[in-house]
Amino acid sequence: MNRQQKEVLISNLQKMMSDAQATVLVNYKGMPVPVLQNLRRNLRKEGSNLKVAKATLMRLAAKNIAGSDVFAESFKDQVGLVFVKNDVSSTAKQLATFAKEHEALKIIAGFYETRLLSKQELEFIASLPSREVLIAQLLGTMQAPITNFTRVLYLLIARLVFVLKQIEDQKGGKQ
Repeated sequence: MNRQQKEVLISNLQKMMSDAQATVLVNYKGMPVPVLQNLRRNLRKEGSNLKVAKATLMRLAAKNIAGSDVFAESFKDQVGLVFVKNDVSSTAKQLATFAKEHEALKIIAGFYETRLLSKQELEFIASLPSREVLIAQLLGTMQAPITNFTRVLYLLIARLVFVLKQIEDQKGGKQ
């Protein structure tokens, strides 16, 4: 790879890092190529990309990204960057599941909105429900007080009708 190709690769990696919602660093040493291609296919379904390059080139690409200095220190050995564009939790779940099935894949660290994420934090994110489920839970929680209020109003009206019916029956029975 000549100097010009390296510069293009560095600028592409920089652009991907700045455009991504999150970036996850994985070690793939000892992983067979077909398995790595399978991981890439699975990640693409989640809207993420796995890019592999020399660690020094990755370090150079991360140099101008705000807050990525500590993250770039982890770029050692055979590592790849997973660029997450959509849902961080679904990609983290995908990586955690794949790492359990294939011991060669190791999640090292993550970078999310200028903040370094440890392996444990990424595993916690992977344990969270998907974005859609979290939104549904939030909406259900927000809707509960309104639903309960309408039930109470309905019961008050139903009680009033019941009381009026009893009064009618009492007066109707006396005449």
